[in-house]
Amino acid sequence: MLAFWFRIPFWQRVLGAMLLGIGLGVVFGEKATVLQPLGTLFINAIRMLVVPLVFFALITSITSLGDTLKMKRLALKTVGLFLLTAMIASLIGLTVGSLMDFSTITELTTTEVRERDIPPVATVLTNLIPTNPVAALASGNVLQIIVFAVLVGIAINVVGEKAEPMRKVMEAGAEIMYQITRMVLQLTPIGVLGLMAWVVGSFGLETLLPLGKFILAIYIACFIHIIFTYGGMVRFFGGMSPLAFFKAILPAQLVAFSSASSFGTLPVTHKVVTEDLKVSKNYASFVLPLGATINMDGCGGIYPAIAAIFIAHLYGIPLDATSYLLIAITATLASLGTAGVPGSAMVMLTVTLSVVGLPLEGIAFIAAVDRIIDMMRTATNVTGDTMVARVIAHSEGLIGQEDEAPAAVAASQS
Repeated sequence: MLAFWFRIPFWQRVLGAMLLGIGLGVVFGEKATVLQPLGTLFINAIRMLVVPLVFFALITSITSLGDTLKMKRLALKTVGLFLLTAMIASLIGLTVGSLMDFSTITELTTTEVRERDIPPVATVLTNLIPTNPVAALASGNVLQIIVFAVLVGIAINVVGEKAEPMRKVMEAGAEIMYQITRMVLQLTPIGVLGLMAWVVGSFGLETLLPLGKFILAIYIACFIHIIFTYGGMVRFFGGMSPLAFFKAILPAQLVAFSSASSFGTLPVTHKVVTEDLKVSKNYASFVLPLGATINMDGCGGIYPAIAAIFIAHLYGIPLDATSYLLIAITATLASLGTAGVPGSAMVMLTVTLSVVGLPLEGIAFIAAVDRIIDMMRTATNVTGDTMVARVIAHSEGLIGQEDEAPAAVAASQS
């Protein structure tokens, strides 16, 4: 029986659990709230992942960059463009989410979720640097953890050979957290079952109706980002027409959309980037795996921005200007710490929700449709990888020729 369960695709298990939870909530009403502890356990397990996952993944992403002058320049330009597009993605997500009419959502009003303490912008900025990194880790102050992890990663690269043991420890820690993440995500169907039975049993079936608007908002934002941000950068900085670019990468987009896996799409992405976009094979071997790890415009920019607005409407929690600023900053920086494993975007969403004081229980509402959203998120991420590869290669004269520096970088990653 257990073997049969795991042969069912993960998204089908989550969707089935959601439908079962809804059915139990409808049939048994408030009696179905007895299943709420299953959801609470799942939320606690996700919370357990966030701090170590962000810490190790961010450091590992930074230490994967090279040491020579040309490698550093290529790495800095590549990561800088990743961050720029992530910020643009988060702003697009906030704009689309704000314009989307979520006003018909039934509010799940509770005293606990309305008690928020959002500090002024000046306080947020001055508190970015942790006075005690250990305390930041212990308390789960995500913004301070991100800043500290970036500094540690940069320091390991600067120290060089003497810090090699620490780099290996960080890489091992990241791999361990990726595996724990995979294990915890297997509990998603159980958590969704408990939370949906509780919500529907307590608040009624009408709370689920706005999911269609949420999916539509994600797709609209992703299309805007792909066409205007990526297309515009290719046109003005990549030396290529957007139509030719999108025609060349269409096979990678289709595989990404159908598989919902950036890493699974890598062979096709590498082929179209090197053969159709004419990017140097050595640089492509560096930028594409790195992009599949840290370039998460769909997962780390658009998705958490819209999801945060959706969940805020769901619980009747107003968002002010400071909240929007925090969402944009956190979504952008957290994209660097999104693990390269399926479903990790849902885990990283807890970072954004925690920073702006939104209830993590709201994840249950969007978990069941995560597969539909993940397809578009992944297509967006892969499109961004190909755009960055073309733009940076064009600026560095790496179109149609080999360069040794990125090859060394790729070798350092293996």
